[in-house]
Amino acid sequence: MTSPRPPTVAIVLAAGLGTRMRSRRPKVLHPLCGRPMLAYVVDAARAATGTRPLVVTSPSTAAVRDAFGDEVAWALQDEPRGTGDAVAAALAGLAAPVTEIVVLSGDTPLLSAETVAALVELRRRDGAAVCLATVRPEEAGGYGRIVRDAKGVARIVEEKDATKAERGIGEVNAGLYAFDAAWLRGRIGALRPSPASGEVYLTDLVALARSDGRKVSALEVEDEMELTGINDRVQLATAEADLRWRILEAHLLAGVTMQDPTTVFIDAAVELGQDVVIEPNVILRGRTRIGAETLIGAGSQVSDSVVGERCTIRASVLESCEVEDEVTIGPFAHLRAGASIGRGVELGNYAEVKKSRLGPGTKQHHFSYIGDAEVGAGVNIGAGTITANYDGTRKHRTVIGDGAFIGSDTMLVAPVTVGEGAATGAGSVVTHDVPPGKVAVGVPARVRERQRKPAGEPEV
Repeated sequence: MTSPRPPTVAIVLAAGLGTRMRSRRPKVLHPLCGRPMLAYVVDAARAATGTRPLVVTSPSTAAVRDAFGDEVAWALQDEPRGTGDAVAAALAGLAAPVTEIVVLSGDTPLLSAETVAALVELRRRDGAAVCLATVRPEEAGGYGRIVRDAKGVARIVEEKDATKAERGIGEVNAGLYAFDAAWLRGRIGALRPSPASGEVYLTDLVALARSDGRKVSALEVEDEMELTGINDRVQLATAEADLRWRILEAHLLAGVTMQDPTTVFIDAAVELGQDVVIEPNVILRGRTRIGAETLIGAGSQVSDSVVGERCTIRASVLESCEVEDEVTIGPFAHLRAGASIGRGVELGNYAEVKKSRLGPGTKQHHFSYIGDAEVGAGVNIGAGTITANYDGTRKHRTVIGDGAFIGSDTMLVAPVTVGEGAATGAGSVVTHDVPPGKVAVGVPARVRERQRKPAGEPEV
């Protein structure tokens, strides 16, 4: 039986702080469409190789480890001394046998797994010691130029060291490499610091491979944006715009309607069902999921929330909440963390819910606040109702039973329970439990029998 081929491992370089970002945050943790920049590179590396990437950090980028935890393997570069030194640090911590090694930059979030896989395949086909990605940007200034000869890539020359003729070369190094792992292990120690900067450059391996009589291949990538590194906030904004359009385009092609996509912002992890309609000026953040045939109205913001099918949300804010099917919300409603809204609920304008469950078919009308509460099915919550859930020290719960009727401007002073089928009169301040079927009226509210009137007449 043939033994399995040792794996391909990706090394992701993330040791640089990124001083041009003018930030206390490590560069690779700056967000793009709701995820750290580095997350996109890790995804591409894992998808292309089928193995967990190894990420190289330094003491100045220790926060990267906190953000990703066990999602990746880690290597430490004690002091950022260049890309060659970073790869040497990674190899020192790579104990498992590997056939080939891919080296990626942690600041290239638009890189695709398909490009990484194509690079690996070209290296295998050519039997090359090194295979590198190249691009032909409109402006080549600042990049290392690719110098070729009849046998392929001869060397990479940095712009400051290039002759006038070499500076005229349009093909540049993109910072993505695939290596024969055995050759790389044997030659990484031959790299020497640059006299000018003191850094150890990975690009010097190209000349070493040629001196060993090994082939160096190059994969020319047509889309220069895919391999563009993010060095400042201008480039960050440009990359985000590119990535956002990719996200919008994928949703449009999957059956989502957007009336003005240029005004819609959707994070990378958002999931949208078929026939969702998104009006202008909508923001969908985090791990939000929107069910089929739901309308997200103009001006709405939904973050880390689950919304069911056939809902209507108009100019409202939803945060870390759950909304079941056929719910109507807004305009100008606010669902805060922990809100759970049952099927068919209606929330009026300026209705607010926090850490509460509203049962199916309940109606919460305008200018109302329900916090730290359990509300049953088919409850009517009149305009201006609030649960006074905080006594200055602790939060308390309010319970409202099925079919209860809460009159306008009722204040429910928690902890308090309004029983099934009970009611409160308009303007009541309820400080004690209301038994099922009873009514509480007044300030403070007193309990009496609930007198029900025929349909169409007001109750007492």
